[in-house]
Amino acid sequence: MLAPSVPAPTTATRNRLNTLPLAIGLFCLLWSFAFVAGKIGVTDCPPLILLTARFSLAGILILGFFGLRGEAWQLGWREAAMFAVLGVANNALYLGLGYTGLKYISAGLGGLIVSANPVFTAALAALFLGEALTWRKVAGLLLGIAGVALIVWHRMSIGTDSPHGILFTLASLASIVAGTILFKVFAPKGSLWIGNGIQNLAAGIVLAPFALAFADVHEIVPSARLVGAFAFLVLGGSILAYVLWFHLLKVCGATAASAYHFLMPPLGMLFAWIVLGEHVALQDLLGIVPVALGIYLVTRPAAAASVQAKRS
Repeated sequence: MLAPSVPAPTTATRNRLNTLPLAIGLFCLLWSFAFVAGKIGVTDCPPLILLTARFSLAGILILGFFGLRGEAWQLGWREAAMFAVLGVANNALYLGLGYTGLKYISAGLGGLIVSANPVFTAALAALFLGEALTWRKVAGLLLGIAGVALIVWHRMSIGTDSPHGILFTLASLASIVAGTILFKVFAPKGSLWIGNGIQNLAAGIVLAPFALAFADVHEIVPSARLVGAFAFLVLGGSILAYVLWFHLLKVCGATAASAYHFLMPPLGMLFAWIVLGEHVALQDLLGIVPVALGIYLVTRPAAAASVQAKRS
């Protein structure tokens, strides 16, 4: 193809491209702070009740908003069913197990364990999605998991977190990895906003029977911090963060998008230290170094390939 046949990027195109770093930054901030808000929430409210209310309200708000605007239903029944399945994996299982784990471990450690998402996602993406797994990505993923493992090992060795809670959080990690791959395999069409509304509502419906059977409403401790945490989890977590996550999966691919979860450990520990006063040891900070290098190795090749593709 001759070079003159490639149209020069317009101002509007450049502006659209420049929104990606903003989307990545906002997603990382919302997702990492959600562990802190979740820790506050489960301290004053049983996890299953908190999540059932969170998902149900988020789904009603999203679908109600678009319904009041009179917008046409933009999803077929196939896409709606797919988003409902994703709601079970990405919401009901991922956060149901994760919030149960948060009852027994710190918010910082919860974020650290889930940040191992890129390793398993990259392996499954190479197997099922055909995404290239170069030596740079492999090295970066290994560095990332080594940094996370260093911090988790240190936390367990000093006995500050429960193995019981860690097991629940590991199961939560498996759920979000499965949900990520399912989203890329299904590739549902239509509005991500409406799809996210279906996902949340489906998760709320699935969790409701378990909340009624195993949770006690008398354990709820009404407080201003619970209201604040719940508001953030609904608006910032279930609504905005998940739409950004699906957007990044579409734009960046499963491996590159998941690599940004390696940013959650430093951000999560920072927020947990500021808001909850959780202790951060030197070993925790040392573990961030390989994590940061791992993110660079995983995402840089993807970014370079994207730029090269646009120039070809």
